[in-house]
Parts: sequence; structure tokens; C-alpha cells
Amino acid sequence: MTVEQTIAQAPAGRPDGGADPPMIVGRGLRKRYGDFEAVAGIDLHVARGEFFGMLGPNGAGKTSTIAMITCVLPVSGGELHVAGLDVQRDDRAIKALLGVVPQNNNLDPDLGVLANLIAYARFYGIPGREARRRADELLELVQLSDRAGAAIDELSGGMTRRLVLARALMNEPRILVLDEPTTGLDPQARHLVWTKLQQLRERGVTMLLTTHYMEEAERLCDRIVIMDRGAIIAEGRPRDLIERHAGGPVLQIRTLDGEGGRLREALAGPLADGARIETVGDLLYIYGLDEAAGRRAVDVIGDPYRTSTRHANLEDVFLRLTGRGLQE
Repeated sequence: MTVEQTIAQAPAGRPDGGADPPMIVGRGLRKRYGDFEAVAGIDLHVARGEFFGMLGPNGAGKTSTIAMITCVLPVSGGELHVAGLDVQRDDRAIKALLGVVPQNNNLDPDLGVLANLIAYARFYGIPGREARRRADELLELVQLSDRAGAAIDELSGGMTRRLVLARALMNEPRILVLDEPTTGLDPQARHLVWTKLQQLRERGVTMLLTTHYMEEAERLCDRIVIMDRGAIIAEGRPRDLIERHAGGPVLQIRTLDGEGGRLREALAGPLADGARIETVGDLLYIYGLDEAAGRRAVDVIGDPYRTSTRHANLEDVFLRLTGRGLQE
């Protein structure tokens, strides 16, 4: 059976008879490496057109989950379907539906910008004239039309990441997998990539994102899961997770050498019931403060220039649930 025939025979509706099937469904999904279980029986559901984020510290199981979804690694247990296709039987058909932006740039350095896209199109059997049309359109999308004839080593880091994104779109994928798509980019380049991804979401492309940039996930994702030690420990819309796990103002305190423990003890008394203290490097974060408790905490520090109050964000949720700082 050809890839096209397999795709055509994919289920046209949800198990409940609806007309809009989910793009990714995992039930009891597991990945083992010998005696080590990297993914420990998770359930996933990614809707068509959804921008879905997977967050977690290194070693949480994100990479293994993505590798199973993209049919790079076999499933050790449970079920996993992508666009209605079984990853254990229909891997070739699934790969034809995917666009992948890897964390590392793997463009061909011997080919120019446009030539990289044309060469990639050949893997999908896209005719030459159509490949050129798509390449021109995508270079315009990522604002690289004026660099079409440039060599890869002439591109900046931001240009390179945008070209990798364009390449992932050459086969007009139904699902775009983004593995740390803006790592190493300056803020201007990162915001440009975000803009292009938002445009793709408006076109109905389903997207699966892994990132260590909490601002990126909070801004882009419709829904996220946070993984730790192979399990999903939280799931929901970013704003809902923030309200549930870190809501309200956050007091941030910069500590001096050796005083972190003393300050934690000194602050424990003035804080209101339910307030929590987290330590990350030389910073103390205090969650669940009311206004009076916040003033008392600042009085304990005695130096207003070492304290600041801000709204809770997704990074606070991450730190609260995983119990450790972001890792690269």
C-alpha cells in the first residue's frame, strides 16, 4: 500500500462519531531503555489545529515522547495514533504528514538557501516546478527572499532557524513539530519566529512545541503539559495553570552570599497561611502573598532595592511543580 492510500484510509472521524478527529492520541504511552522507563504510561490528546506545548526539565521524557510521535523510536507500551494512523504500522505515512524543526540546524552546507529547500522537496516527490513555487512562497513567509542565493554559512543564527522552519513546511505538513525552535536566538529574531508560527496557527496547522522558554510557551500555546520523570504532572491552558499553581503576586528577593537559609527562617513567621517560598540560585520567590504579608516580608529584608513584586507567570508554575530551575 502506498503512503497516499494509507492516508486516504485513515479514520475520518472521532471514535464518538464526530467529524473532527484529534491529530495525536496516546493512551498509556511508554518508552523504555532497558530497565529505565523514560515515559511512564502517559495519555495525550492534541486537537486538530491546536498549538500544544510540552514542557519539562531535561530527562523528563519530552524527547522520547516526540521521538515516538515522529516515528523515530518505537513505542514500548500503550497506544499512539497520529492523524488516525498507528505509529507501529503506518510510520511511513505518518512521516509524510509531518514537518519537523529540530533543535540542531542540519541544513546542507554545500547547498545554498533556495537549493536546500528544493533538495528537501525531492524526498517527498514534489515536482520541480511545484517545489520552486513552494520554496519561493516560504522564503517570502520567513523573510529570506533576498537571501535565496546565499550560502548557508552566510546566514545569521536567526536566518538559519527561519530557513529550517521554511524547510519543514515544504511538504505542507498537517502537523509541525518544533523542538526548541528559538534556542540561541536574540529577542528580535525570537519574536519574528513567534510571529510566523502564529500565522501558521491561523492557517490551521497543528503544532507540537517543546521549549525551555516559558514566555514562548505562555505566548504561543493553546494548551500545555508539564512532564517530570516520565509522567505528566500538570495539563491545561497556560493562564489556567498559572492561576491554579502560582496565582497572585510574586515577591522576588535577591539574596546575598550565605543568607538564603537565614532569610527563609526569618520570613516563615510573617508570611500568611498558604504562602510558599522557593529558592532558585540567589533568588527567593514567595508565592501566595497578601498585601500585608508582602509589606512584612519587605520589612524583614530591610532593603527595598533587593525586592520586587510582579504577576505570576508560567515559569513560576514550572519551578513550583518540578522543584528545580530551568535546565539547558
